[in-house]
Amino acid sequence: MSASHTHDHGPEHATHSHDEQDHGHHGHGHEDHAHEGHAHDHDHGGGRLARLRHELTHLVKPHSHESSDKIDNALESSTRGMRALWISLVVLGVTAIFQVVIVVISGSVALLGDTIHNFADALTAVPLGIAFLLGRRAVTRRFTYGYGRAEDLAGIVIVLTITASAALAAWTAIDRLVNPQDMTHIPAVAAAAVVGFVGNEWVARYRIRIGREIGSAALVADGLHARTDGFTSLAVLLSAGGAAIGWQLADPIVGLLITVAILMVLRDAAREVFRRVMDAVDPELVDAAESALTEVPGVVEVGELRMRWIGHRLRAEVAVVVDGRLSVRAAHDVTVAAEHALLHAVPKLTAALVHADPAPAPGAPDPHAELAHHAG
Repeated sequence: MSASHTHDHGPEHATHSHDEQDHGHHGHGHEDHAHEGHAHDHDHGGGRLARLRHELTHLVKPHSHESSDKIDNALESSTRGMRALWISLVVLGVTAIFQVVIVVISGSVALLGDTIHNFADALTAVPLGIAFLLGRRAVTRRFTYGYGRAEDLAGIVIVLTITASAALAAWTAIDRLVNPQDMTHIPAVAAAAVVGFVGNEWVARYRIRIGREIGSAALVADGLHARTDGFTSLAVLLSAGGAAIGWQLADPIVGLLITVAILMVLRDAAREVFRRVMDAVDPELVDAAESALTEVPGVVEVGELRMRWIGHRLRAEVAVVVDGRLSVRAAHDVTVAAEHALLHAVPKLTAALVHADPAPAPGAPDPHAELAHHAG
């Protein structure tokens, strides 16, 4: 005997798997679930009174089967992410255009490298925006998990963009070392550096805050990228200072230092994207899930637990061990309670598949024995 239960809490359709029954509700949401007034009160022994109370509760506050009947938190998260991208795109675009004007009149290669990087950072909003839009599309029979992985692909595009900006900044700085030139309009270059820092720091704070609130690692990483850009803008001040005292090589040397800073950002961004592509999650999330499951009445043991990010949405698959003498209905009630606990304990979790395995009994055969030959 085993029972499994899953609800998809994003815009995708819910999927249920049971041995003998279909559970007639789906679509729990984190914020709209009204846990205080809508608590599941299951009797794991299958008592009529508990089931009657459960059905009456659903009559008063039924679980929604239509996305229009509830606030779709995943959809709202994508909307907030889009808003953050376009606002930051405008801010960085204005900053970069101002710097371009100063580059043209001053000839500063350090400021040119910083400007290139700022333009590249602004343009990373485009692939991320496309990814957010794709992530809002409903699942299909081909894309049964939806389109959230587009956000990971956007991360790869961002890494390639940073790589290109580092190469261009390095080439420009090396060329200026070979063919040194005097910097003009030094006060304007210094002012452009300060503007670049202010613009990037504002964008960094905004992207990081929204990214953490909606659970988008790509948006957070892009915010950290903007913060590093801000400090490289301040490095241009060193170039202007060197030029002011007559040190001609200060400009290309600072340009090379900016290239090194870009490469450091590239390393961090590549690591973040690699982890997402490889389905890495924070071990603290796994600890929180296991801790919550062990507190669920009827859960004897937590078996296999897997979690993965799909875009900025988190999914979980877990097997829990229950008393082998429970009926299928009672075991299903335990899986519902386990899923409920996971949704409370794990931030950004939008879907969970909980499978119930019977506790091994002395002399009883392994219920998974016929699957053993597939393990290899």
